[in-house]
Amino acid sequence: MNLESLPNAIRWAIDAAQNKKASSITVLSLEGLGAFAEFFLICSAESARQIEAIGESIEEKLGEHGFRLPHREGRDGTEWLLLDYGRFVIHVFSEKARQFYDIERLWRSAKRFDLAGPSRSAASGASDE
Repeated sequence: MNLESLPNAIRWAIDAAQNKKASSITVLSLEGLGAFAEFFLICSAESARQIEAIGESIEEKLGEHGFRLPHREGRDGTEWLLLDYGRFVIHVFSEKARQFYDIERLWRSAKRFDLAGPSRSAASGASDE
């Protein structure tokens, strides 16, 4: 799995998260694992304010491409924000919460893609829905 093989919506979400300085960005492909979603996008932030900014940036970017957010969990000041788009779920964590919940370990059989650094190619492409 590489960045170009990911659905456009995931790449747009990655780009939006990177624009707000999200760190430790990981994508898990849950296809074939009996999961309720096909992908998880997981990233970290340094503060509750940054968690909210990353979430807002992702919602705005995906909204520009016609994606409506059906479900959101987490409020201002939280250490974990969840954006559920159905086929994919985005988790924005504080480092402390990310280590505690350790989603990557829970879904260790999933194909995993870790981003080493910012990539501007994530903004290209057409809608996949």
